[in-house]
Amino acid sequence: MTSEDWQIRRLSTALGAEVTGVVLADTGDAQKAEIRRLLHANKVLFFPGQHMNAPDHIAFGRFFGPLEGHPNLKDSNAVEHPELFRLVASTGGIADEWHTDLTFQEQPALMSILNMKQCPEVGGDTMWCDLFAAYEKLSPPLQDLCDGLSALHDAHPHNHPEKMTIHPLVRQDPESGRKALYVNEHFTRRIVEMSQQESDLLLPYLTRWVQQPAFTVRYHWTPGTICMWDNRFTQHYVVNDFEGERVIERVTVMGDRPLGNAPRWDPWPNHTKSSAMVRHDRQLVGHLRQRAHKTSDQAAE
Repeated sequence: MTSEDWQIRRLSTALGAEVTGVVLADTGDAQKAEIRRLLHANKVLFFPGQHMNAPDHIAFGRFFGPLEGHPNLKDSNAVEHPELFRLVASTGGIADEWHTDLTFQEQPALMSILNMKQCPEVGGDTMWCDLFAAYEKLSPPLQDLCDGLSALHDAHPHNHPEKMTIHPLVRQDPESGRKALYVNEHFTRRIVEMSQQESDLLLPYLTRWVQQPAFTVRYHWTPGTICMWDNRFTQHYVVNDFEGERVIERVTVMGDRPLGNAPRWDPWPNHTKSSAMVRHDRQLVGHLRQRAHKTSDQAAE
């Protein structure tokens, strides 16, 4: 089996492609490297009709990097396969907010590989958006402003608000140099260099901006489909319009610390808060940045 036998069908102008003519469980290193190239070009890939079992799913994911189970959400599957996260969802129990996975971590997920085990015939689609396109369609003055900002992310939606970190508002692809708007409505709490009032104006605008239809692709599932997405430069959203159960299994390839420009402004001007609040906020940001720099230095060693 060679990649010349694969059929690749683009699904939208912004991102997404469906690949047929390949059996993922049988791919060698050369084919997996080609899949990595296709993913970088399309940001989301769909492989229908795979029906992959858990050991093959995990082995396939390991080619792309170290795997990690979900840090906050656990399931019984973790005992036998700790790298695999299984989620059984019904209406109301799904990820129906736009988000990039695990951005509350200093080194968020690089890639997610999802195995659709069971899904409704109608409804339960997933949407993805292209964060490169979202940044590139901003006006140049707003791009320039965002380039110098950073944002606080936390795991409050998982009932762990103490898990938090700071990332650049604009993330850069180390391979291509392209820039992506790196905020999401699920985990991003505030822009740290701005006052709360200013952040409350800009951050909601940006999180809504990335959701424009022109930046998105929508996919209707069939059981056995494998989906891979680049978690650095996309967001996704599950459409909560179905009845019955929707069962997925997912492995997560861990990533590196987001690359961006250093902030150009001091956080939280004194005139917008009391001195005690300013000291607390500066201490929090300083502590998080020290942790981030320490992690980066250790990785470099």
